[in-house]
Formats: sequence, structure tokens, C-alpha cells
Amino acid sequence: MDAAMVQNGPPYPSVTAALGLTPNTSVDVPICCVFLVLYLIAAASHMTIFQINRIRKHKFIPNAATFGFCMARSLTCALRISWAYNLDNVQLAIAAAIFANAGVLVLFVLLLIFAQRCLRAAFPKLGWSRLVHYIFIGAYILVPCMLVMLIVPSIYMHYTLSTSSLDASRDALLVGLTYLSFFSFLPLAITITLAVLPRASNSENFGTGSWAAKLWIVGISSFLLCLGEVFRTAVNFMPERLASDPYSFEDRACFYIFYFTVEIIVVYTFLFTRIDKRFWIPNGSKGTYSAGSLEEELSSELGKPEAV
Repeated sequence: MDAAMVQNGPPYPSVTAALGLTPNTSVDVPICCVFLVLYLIAAASHMTIFQINRIRKHKFIPNAATFGFCMARSLTCALRISWAYNLDNVQLAIAAAIFANAGVLVLFVLLLIFAQRCLRAAFPKLGWSRLVHYIFIGAYILVPCMLVMLIVPSIYMHYTLSTSSLDASRDALLVGLTYLSFFSFLPLAITITLAVLPRASNSENFGTGSWAAKLWIVGISSFLLCLGEVFRTAVNFMPERLASDPYSFEDRACFYIFYFTVEIIVVYTFLFTRIDKRFWIPNGSKGTYSAGSLEEELSSELGKPEAV
């Protein structure tokens, strides 16, 4: 640690390389501006769909959640742009790193919810059982716990020079990242299982569109997000290197591909495939999704969807 750095006191800038490296104005700012526009367009689109559906008494919260994710990612881009112009501002660097790692959790949760709905439709007895219900609840509850394990150590590492404290903080980060990798894989595992196994005799559909289309949407989206999360986790498990000597896979290209690119594809997939139609279920569903005439309701309120 540089003597001048110690003298200035905390927060201390990181001396180890991180995925994405330190941003600069010539490369990172233009790229972040493009993603910022894409996220703002997606945010406006999802909120518009949510509000139109709400007026028509067709509430679909995942659209609002996706809007929130897009706004969080817009803030992430803005923070990275600000950091590029203020490289000495450690607080900006900390905030940019936290938002980059934490924002995607919204999409993880949404995909697991969609996968759970598919499971209940394909195997009602298993999907609606108390055991499976509590397993999903446990998985959801652990998410905010792991979020704390990402945020607190990320901040604390910039306020201590103790080697043991830094090692402990890194261990906590790796635990949190490992669980998030596992969590991101769950929807993909469920989708593959549902695609391979024949559905139960009492299976049902929900929303609009074909069963295969639902599995493809969840499967491809889960694969992309899982790929990004596993890559980021693997990078953090590698032995640390100084910021002046990073790994080749820590460069900006990998950062923007495995963070923003895979996420923006999923966000627009949600938008263009109209998840508000395909994954909608009747309010208060318990044990079955067959309550009400869903196809009839959606066709009259939102326009007849295209067959898939």
C-alpha cells in the first residue's frame, strides 16, 4: 500500500485488478452511453406495458420489476461514466462496483418465479406441494442474505488495511457469489427438466402462447444470465493480481459482454415476447391455474396474441 494512500486515510482505492478494470473516457464513456440509452428505452417500455395492463385490471408485477432493474442499470452506467471522469473518487468506484454486482438479482428472481409457474403447470401435485413451496421460499430468502454478503465486504475492503480482514471480506464475497451462481442456475435446471420429462396427466397451461415457447423464453434467458454470473464468479476465484497486471479476461470487453450485453438481451426478450401475456396467472391461484377464462380475458383486453 502506497504511503501517501495510507496517509490520506480511508476509503482506500483498490490495488488489485477487477473485472472491467478502471474506466476511461475514450472507451468506457461511449459504450456506457449506448447501454444507458438502451436501458432507458427498455425501462420506459416495460413501465408503459405495466401501466396499460394495470388500467385494464391485468396487473403483472414482473414488468414493474424489470422497469426497476433497468433504472438500476441506468444508474450503474451513469456511475461508471462519472467514475471515468473522477478516477480519484473512491466512493464512486465503490458505488459503481456494488450496483454492477447487485442489480441483476431482480432478473434472477423473476426467472425463478417463471420457472416455478411452469413446474406447477407441468406437475401440479409436485409443484404445489408444501415441500417444494418451502424450498422455493428458502431460496428466495437467502437472496437478500447473500446481497448483504456482497455489499458489506465490498465496502469494508476499502476501509481497512488489515490483511486478515481483507481475506475474510474476500471469502464472504466468494460465498455470496457462489450462491448467486447456484441461484441463477436453478431456472435453467428446472426448464431443462421440464423439457425432457413428459408432463403429468393433470398438467395445465397458463397465460397465452405455447408451452414450448415458455420453456424457450425461460431457458435461453436463464442460460445467458447464468453464463454471466458464473463467469463473474470464476474471475473472482482466480488469484488476485495487481491493477497494473490484470488477467486478459478482466478487460473491458469481457465486462460489457458478461454484464450489460447478456442482461440487455434478456430485458428485450421479456419485452418482445410479451411476458405479461405468456406468464400471467389468475390472482390468488392455489393448487391450479385454471381459474377463469384466461385466453378469453387476455384476447379481449390486450388483443389476440400471435400463435407460437
